Amino acid sequence: MQVALDDYVWAAGVTTDLVNTAAEVWHGEDKLPDLASLAAFAELHSLPEPTRRSDLRAVHRLRVTARDLIDHPDQACLITAATALTASIGGVTLDTSRDRARWAVSLRPDATVVDALSLICGVGILGVVQSLGVERFRACAAPTCRGAFIDTTRPGRRRYCMPGLCGNRVNVANHRARRASTQAPEPQSAANAAAAVRELGP
Repeated sequence: MQVALDDYVWAAGVTTDLVNTAAEVWHGEDKLPDLASLAAFAELHSLPEPTRRSDLRAVHRLRVTARDLIDHPDQACLITAATALTASIGGVTLDTSRDRARWAVSLRPDATVVDALSLICGVGILGVVQSLGVERFRACAAPTCRGAFIDTTRPGRRRYCMPGLCGNRVNVANHRARRASTQAPEPQSAANAAAAVRELGP
């Protein structure tokens, strides 16, 4: 497996997906509770297949580390920690297999799923810090969500960890609140109410 150093947008997206599998985001339900769920996550992101319970525990530890970095986006700490995530995992090579040459990290043949995820998180974090800035590490703006994300959008105005879920929930709640406020009857004074009753007849 290779991870190109300029693939930080994709890598930051995988990092966001990883941190948002945690139980704290899903009101107590861990989305990576066992090897089967980790295998499905690995397949979705083209990662090496997990084979041991220790893979699951290591990914859980990495998830905590990545979340802590997003929650406390100090530039020096981000660079130090992300560099450590990419250390001793593989070798940097010049990938000439595409239209343009790109520097990439090639994982060792025996690399595990946590090796791959560590590399991806490191590349994503370092790339965003260098190219977009530390203000792109954010908590979800949805009032009932505890998710976090790395914003790699061009305008940099992303607000939700899962726009299709959290963003839609907020939009639906706002729409219902607007409808309720426009449909609420206006308060009537006692005199107006009496007049209205008189107009209705006996």
